[in-house]
Amino acid sequence: MADHPVGIDETLDRIRRAWDAGDATAYSEEFTDDASYVIFAGLISTGRDEIRADHVPVFERWQRGSRMSMKVLDVRMLGEDAAVVVTEGGIGNGRGIRRDGDIRHDKVQTYVLVREGDRWRCAAFQNTKRNRLFAAVNAREKQRLAAA
Repeated sequence: MADHPVGIDETLDRIRRAWDAGDATAYSEEFTDDASYVIFAGLISTGRDEIRADHVPVFERWQRGSRMSMKVLDVRMLGEDAAVVVTEGGIGNGRGIRRDGDIRHDKVQTYVLVREGDRWRCAAFQNTKRNRLFAAVNAREKQRLAAA
């Protein structure tokens, strides 16, 4: 996407690289001091320090050695210094990796990014797990309505 400010893609890439490295400190540095972070299970972390602390066991146990994949679906600027970024993505650690080696994009994320000086950071993050049944029903209904 070339129609958004320089630095947004780099921020998302730093988030992905920090996840891939299992580095909770580097990961949390991409968030504002008072960021809100909501995972698909509905658990909330508030602030950079809590995001870091909550990711230490994630990277040491549950997602150890995992990799993140992300595709930007939309960037909407809310002014010069704020953007809403919608992505689809997934985490691969064996179960989430398809036979072709690609990571299944089974979640949708919303990032609210703000510019702090010459850098973009995430002020709010929401991760939602896709429900395959609801997605199929919704797609079918959209097709039906488009044909009507």
